[in-house]
Amino acid sequence: MASTSLAAQDSRLHRVLRHLGHEIRHVLPPTLFFLVGFNLIVFTQNLVLSEYLARSINFLVATTAALVVGKAVLVADKMPFLRRFDHAPLILPILFKTFVYWAFVFIARLLEAFIHHVVDSGQIGGFGAALAEQFSWHRFLFIQIWILVLFLIYTTGAELNALFGDGELARILFRHRSSDLKQTRRQRIRALVRLSHLTEDQPTSALRDPATPAHRELVGLIEQLAQDAGRRGKAARG
Repeated sequence: MASTSLAAQDSRLHRVLRHLGHEIRHVLPPTLFFLVGFNLIVFTQNLVLSEYLARSINFLVATTAALVVGKAVLVADKMPFLRRFDHAPLILPILFKTFVYWAFVFIARLLEAFIHHVVDSGQIGGFGAALAEQFSWHRFLFIQIWILVLFLIYTTGAELNALFGDGELARILFRHRSSDLKQTRRQRIRALVRLSHLTEDQPTSALRDPATPAHRELVGLIEQLAQDAGRRGKAARG
């Protein structure tokens, strides 16, 4: 019995740790992206305003804001409606998810302001009046506009990464390839697009029948993609 109980506890602990690891991997990319983005905004703003001796947002606030954004992305991604436009043209999920993320961050920042109000004043009431009289709306909207721009960049990259799959976007951006392989990559993308159109335009029976032109084209595209994968594998090992 004791060994069974210990095994069950180990299994639960393993599930908890696996879940935490998944959550951290999920929240890390947007947090790092906005950490760099916010601190870059702060740095450039300080450069512009330093000659006027004006105070600006400090780096600690920018880092905290990046953590808020990362948590907002984690919460938003759990909402089923976020997948609403996943099968639409790419621009629709990019814009939709950008505005959803932006709205979640907007709400999170208002909640943060509400918590500060409660801590500072010791009461829940009067938050609306404090927003109208004391809250720095210019600074708040300045940050929200930049959050919108950064989310547009982040969501575009995330959707392209999901579209290419298997880390292909990272390989395209960060791995050095020869001109021959660059040409191969373009051919591969064209082959994938043609393969997608072929499967949409032709019935399954035509694709299965070796006597049809659609079947021969399908086999040719698959062979082309296989050869490209072999060349990419050799380049990676080299």
